[in-house]
Amino acid sequence: MDAALTPSQQPSVEDIEIQLLLEAIFLRYHYDFRHYARASIKRRLMQARIHFGVPSITALQDRVLHDPAILDQMLGFLTVQVSEMFRDPSYFRALREQVLPHLKTYPSLKIWIAGCSTGEEVYSMAILFKEEGLLDRTLIYATDINPDALAAAKAGVYANDRIRKFTENHQKSGGRSSLSDYYRADYGRAVFDSSLRANVVFSDHSLVSDAVFGEMQLISCRNVMIYFDRDLQDRAVGLFKDSLSRHGFLGIGSKESLRFSRHAGAFADFVPSEKIYRRQDG
Repeated sequence: MDAALTPSQQPSVEDIEIQLLLEAIFLRYHYDFRHYARASIKRRLMQARIHFGVPSITALQDRVLHDPAILDQMLGFLTVQVSEMFRDPSYFRALREQVLPHLKTYPSLKIWIAGCSTGEEVYSMAILFKEEGLLDRTLIYATDINPDALAAAKAGVYANDRIRKFTENHQKSGGRSSLSDYYRADYGRAVFDSSLRANVVFSDHSLVSDAVFGEMQLISCRNVMIYFDRDLQDRAVGLFKDSLSRHGFLGIGSKESLRFSRHAGAFADFVPSEKIYRRQDG
């Protein structure tokens, strides 16, 4: 007979409430956050509880189950939408100088930006590929589970006060032109040129539950897996492995690692300092 849990091992009432809420969201709406890193989820649910003005997570669960209209707001709390164009410029410089010379040997290209958020990385990648003469023969898949984030990504409109940072990042990434060539100012906003998304497919896709949907030469999934628990990280890496073509490239976030994944052997370091890997044979 199993020994009883000591008081210190027993989950708190709040932890039980969170588990039940995540289960409810999965059963009611088929969004699965059950294997997201619990500390991060707990912090965001506390913010949601305050936002909706309810006294407990259980009360928040009641709202979510009986008022589907608040689901999009809940997704805004449960998914992290923090990005900027050419974020970590050295990553994009490494792509430009070390990865794209290999990709230029392909007659056509497919790349996947997983967890594309509100689209900053999508436009960064499109600009990078355009500057290197590859955009016309590249199909970019941009995916996220948050419909509001995908809508913002499709629009390609960002506040003017963000453009200075975007421009600095673009220059540091080795940009061959001025970022202003790619957008127009419109009443305090920067509207990025529609030509940049002509070859972009925006789509709902969950790394938690969805399957492989193509063979890619490059996958960029940065600062997404840090919000997953170990099992879900492993699933995502396996999905990337199965989605990459022979000798395809994978880029992940600076605080992320393949080291503990059972799929790690499928990848070789390519630019270790920027967490860029290459799919190995076998």
